[in-house]
Amino acid sequence: MREILLAIRAKPNSSRNHVGGSYGEALIVAVTAPAVDGRATSAIIGLLAKALDVPKSAIRVKSGQRARTKIMAIDPDLSRTDDLPRRIASLLAETGAP
Repeated sequence: MREILLAIRAKPNSSRNHVGGSYGEALIVAVTAPAVDGRATSAIIGLLAKALDVPKSAIRVKSGQRARTKIMAIDPDLSRTDDLPRRIASLLAETGAP
């Protein structure tokens, strides 16, 4: 299985849910869920799946389950579109704080 690895920077307890912008080379994912009992990570997976137009089952945490910086593995074979790398690049290029 080939997978796309994506570094994300989690921002739990944010005022709104938002995917976009970069923190170094990581994609910023802000969620309103708290970083308690995996709630923020679950919210991040759902929000990222929606932003990338992939099912939640296509995304898993490869490393950093309890860290703010996580490496997510995305299965491109489950993507609903052929432009997954372009979508990721577009989200990383967004400016403005969430």
